Amino acid sequence: MENAQETKEYGYVKDGKVFLKGYLGNPDRQIGEVKRTEQEAIDYFKNRFTIAEGKVALLEKEIEEAQNKGSYLTKLIQLRRKLIGFDAIGDFVPLLQRLDTAEDYLSGLILVNQAKNLEIKQALIEDARQAAAIEDWQAATDAVQEVKSKWIRTGPVDNEFQEKVDTQFQEILDDFFHRRREYFAEQNKIVQGRVDEYEKLIKQVKQLSWSNDLDESYKKTRDIRNAWNAIGEVPPKKFFKINKAYRHFLKLFYDKYNLAKGIEPKVRVDPRILEQQKLLAEAEDALKNDNIVLASEKAKVLLSKWKEIRIPYKQADKELAEKFRNTCDKIFELSYLARVISRKYPAFEMKSEEEQLRTQVREMEWLVTRERNDLEIATRDVERSLTGNEEEDKRMLGRLNIQKRKIAMKDKILREFQRKLERMG
Repeated sequence: MENAQETKEYGYVKDGKVFLKGYLGNPDRQIGEVKRTEQEAIDYFKNRFTIAEGKVALLEKEIEEAQNKGSYLTKLIQLRRKLIGFDAIGDFVPLLQRLDTAEDYLSGLILVNQAKNLEIKQALIEDARQAAAIEDWQAATDAVQEVKSKWIRTGPVDNEFQEKVDTQFQEILDDFFHRRREYFAEQNKIVQGRVDEYEKLIKQVKQLSWSNDLDESYKKTRDIRNAWNAIGEVPPKKFFKINKAYRHFLKLFYDKYNLAKGIEPKVRVDPRILEQQKLLAEAEDALKNDNIVLASEKAKVLLSKWKEIRIPYKQADKELAEKFRNTCDKIFELSYLARVISRKYPAFEMKSEEEQLRTQVREMEWLVTRERNDLEIATRDVERSLTGNEEEDKRMLGRLNIQKRKIAMKDKILREFQRKLERMG
């Protein structure tokens, strides 16, 4: 009886076909055919109606839980369209009414959000004007890009104002980047002009090496050097190449001049390099100290002084820096070993030299093994933790390299102990 009543109210079978009864002004619509019996066909399409109910309930739940509720309006409209064409038997009117209620709710939220977005975008237009007016082009570019990023993250405004605010904002950006391109185009012209001047002077220096009048050429080198220093700055990469050629030909002339005049040129050493050489000598003296723990304190002071000496990368003595770093590392590792042994072997000083050496070998082997195991774990952790953030990844890889360097130094000290023990044997 219930099935007959529901069939009569929402759907029916006619001539072997299943129809959904029309609602809300829509005509009756065929939704299927009878495959076996009429009752089975009716039951099948009644069960399908629960799918429609589930979709509406799910959407309502998603809207309730969502942060950005307005984004569900399109999904709601699409669901309504699907429900109207959905093949099932049941009362679709309440479902559509629930969707209407949800749409009214979302539309109200969207209007409120659009009003807020309009306020935000109007404020961002003013921010963009101020950023574009900054005199420092790099600072201005950073500020404009930041405002642009905020603009992109801000949602749409009402269609009535959308075109106006978009146009205002884009005009500010277009004007800024147009002026920026013109500025840098002019700067490039200036730089190229300076490069041309530098290259002219290089040709003049090159010609001096071919001159027979060395005294006159020597006077010209002074004028050329003064002119060189007065030209102005160019980008470092370009200047490095130009300056290298200039100094090369200048050196050729001075070598020829000094040879002809019997002059022995004095090699000038950068005073900063001399200071580093002094620090290396002090570190090497500290390494010879019998009290290696005291030497490690000295090495910390020397390392701090070394870091205070600022030398451009291309002018630094790489070999000197590596030697200093290795000397300090060796002091630190020997000091660490000494502390370990002092803690584990209170009577260490009473042992014979050979027994002391065997103890040092044994303890250093244990330290190397332990730290290699730690390194394997740390390497796996870093590989899993790499984020693609260049700065953060660089820090993690840097810490990993420090561990590797410590192990390498311990291994080097261990081999020295082993060779010494072999000689004693």
